[in-house]
Amino acid sequence: MNEMIRNGRVAVSVRRQGAELCGLKGADGTEYLWQADPAVWGRHAPVLFPIVGKLAGDRYTTGGRAYSMNQHGFARDMEFDLVESSAGSLTYRLSASAATRAQYPFYFALTRRYRLLESGVEISNEVTNPGAESLLFSIGEHPGFALTWGAGDRVEDYALEFEQAESLDTVLLGPDHLLSSQTERVPLDGRVLPLRGDLFDKDALIFLSLKSRQVALVSRKHRRRLTVSFPGFPQLGIWAKPGAPFVCIEPWYGHADPHGHNGELAIKPGIIALNPGKSFVCTWRVRVG
Repeated sequence: MNEMIRNGRVAVSVRRQGAELCGLKGADGTEYLWQADPAVWGRHAPVLFPIVGKLAGDRYTTGGRAYSMNQHGFARDMEFDLVESSAGSLTYRLSASAATRAQYPFYFALTRRYRLLESGVEISNEVTNPGAESLLFSIGEHPGFALTWGAGDRVEDYALEFEQAESLDTVLLGPDHLLSSQTERVPLDGRVLPLRGDLFDKDALIFLSLKSRQVALVSRKHRRRLTVSFPGFPQLGIWAKPGAPFVCIEPWYGHADPHGHNGELAIKPGIIALNPGKSFVCTWRVRVG
């Protein structure tokens, strides 16, 4: 089931499975969000929780027990409850259950809020620890943005513009999809990263250290732009299926296991430890026009 909120400049659609953003239209009807073609990539903008990326062997250890969990965690595939709705906002919640505790033995509540902006949407995640022990998690976003703002558009018509001058070194993923010890410089044209069909031939671009707190998607054929701002998020991923007409701009708190990690969740690089009774909030925004 989908809900929609809109004003005169933007229309936002959200589905309850994963509390996932599934539509972001401008006033002229342009759809800025990738529409989940299952033949290419069958998701729109999944939330990544309680892990980001892949675990070594899809397994981790906590409290002396081993558990299995697939890449990016389970929240993106679970039905959230709609707990609040108004003309300009939607709030969804996922709480620990027998199904989640079979693979993740922690008590938690994940509340995901969408709030209309004048020309965009603000998405806020609040993770709360109602349990009696430290809650260990990572959280991130994986929104895909369409590169089809006009008829005949090509991937090469688009580029990413960083807020600040950057020296971009991506951490390469190994064949096991874990972080390797190798990095590679990503060349920029000033603050601009031109998109091209082979940019993701080695998988995602993963930036563990970035000065910019926002990245804009721009096109040489259109005056419009889409801006993703992510204050506080320490890592950023950029990804697409090679040659596909979309690009994902992914703010993260956490990342895949590094190669050779022993699987102990408490010492996983990028993990957050949240004390009992406490909450963690992270917010990002998308503006169009």
